[in-house]
Amino acid sequence: MYLRSEKLKRAMKLGMNYPVKTLNQVLSEEMPNDKQATNKINILFVCSRNQWRSPTAERVWSNNSGLNVRSAGTSPRAKRTITAKDIQWANIIFVMEQKHKNRVIASFTRMVQHKPIHVLDMPDDYKFMDPDLIEQLELSVAGILGLS
Repeated sequence: MYLRSEKLKRAMKLGMNYPVKTLNQVLSEEMPNDKQATNKINILFVCSRNQWRSPTAERVWSNNSGLNVRSAGTSPRAKRTITAKDIQWANIIFVMEQKHKNRVIASFTRMVQHKPIHVLDMPDDYKFMDPDLIEQLELSVAGILGLS
């Protein structure tokens, strides 16, 4: 078993870069400091391109005083692509379709092991802030969070 310093020495001999910081150190430095919101629940909404469904959910639920809300997409072409920081930050993850849950689990297997991921079954048939989408998001998310 190698110690971290031994790995660094070996990598230098091979001409490779070895991370100076651990993943937890990098994540903790990049995480926003939400000290004033420690009693709030962190909710992450996920769709494919972070264009219509998840930004709508973020906007709808951002006015709830008990929640911190973010949105992201699973596609590399998303307006805001989901990151390890998002997963670490979130207490609960809501995905629009089963394929999004599968992608999140595939990309962040260990990080989501003990995080609840709820599939909302919202098809990609809506535009940003579509009244039908808003109504469905309000009903389904409120029901899951027990806010109805």
